[in-house]
Amino acid sequence: MFQSILGWFSNDLAIDLGTANTLVFVKGKGIVCNEPSVVAVQRDSGRVIAVGLEAQRMLGKTPANITAMRPLKDGVIADFDKTGEMLKYFIRKVHNRRSFVSPRVIIGVPSGITQVEKRAVKDAAEASGAREIYLIEEPMAAAIGVGMPIGEPTGNMIVDIGGGTTDIAVISLHGIVYSKAVKVGGDKMDEAIVSYIKNKAKTLIGDRSAEHIKREIGSAFKIDNENRSMEVKGRDLVSGIPRSIIIFEDEIRDAISEPVTVIVNAIKTALENTPPELAADLVDKGIVLAGGGALLRGLDLLIKHTTQLQVTVADDPLCAVVNGVGNVLNDLDVLKKVAMSMS
Repeated sequence: MFQSILGWFSNDLAIDLGTANTLVFVKGKGIVCNEPSVVAVQRDSGRVIAVGLEAQRMLGKTPANITAMRPLKDGVIADFDKTGEMLKYFIRKVHNRRSFVSPRVIIGVPSGITQVEKRAVKDAAEASGAREIYLIEEPMAAAIGVGMPIGEPTGNMIVDIGGGTTDIAVISLHGIVYSKAVKVGGDKMDEAIVSYIKNKAKTLIGDRSAEHIKREIGSAFKIDNENRSMEVKGRDLVSGIPRSIIIFEDEIRDAISEPVTVIVNAIKTALENTPPELAADLVDKGIVLAGGGALLRGLDLLIKHTTQLQVTVADDPLCAVVNGVGNVLNDLDVLKKVAMSMS
């Protein structure tokens, strides 16, 4: 009773703690923050000097005494302290002590998270002044965010392709019946593009340039006869001098084929391990794609071609997880059913 009264006076938050981006949803306001999961640190003291957009601008451009880093790698926490600092920054930036009661915070985390990582996320949220902390697996949150009927006794398959991981889950009756997570996502595609251009064109580009190439001309499946191209600037590995090259869609499709194949094979494995009655439901309902990776051109067609199932890209795949976590803020009954155990 006391907690519900407190809820009237606090700005409760929902957070999608992603490898690439962190999004924050405030009850009654929607998404109020969407910033890169990047932290800039002073090397000698270890002091955090920038977080989010400001820190991302420093990636690859810092002097010797400053390092810009991502504290989450491959969907897991690579640096506990820096993740804590980042979480504190986002919570304090949004909450800003506008109300005199500490917020309830619900955080979406990868499905393969360990007990130690759960504790680290919980401790970081507590240090930021959170009143109550709940964790929800990202594929469950994504399913809620895209409007899947997760409470019904039918099979629903969601594929959440993030920066560091791809989370695949079959959901029924507010529970995950089968889940599979692979440490392959948008970041591995970016790395593959960097490697391809380095080997084929003897030109070195940065991760941000690779991501831009992926967004502009990246594709997983040949859709038409058009072979789009774009100009890419980098450093010539032979002469060491900056140069421009032209890169084509067909080349990028070849470059990212390995990480894309890993994702498709993981979906096939999940389908093979789905109980028969729920698998029968998927024939009618198909597969829903969420996360930033779902925006890769032709990926839905490739999965459809491979599985012979209907594949749908969520209306707002980038915000599916944070919208799902945000929806749960308003429904404590659902929260109790889908929240992860902290023990």
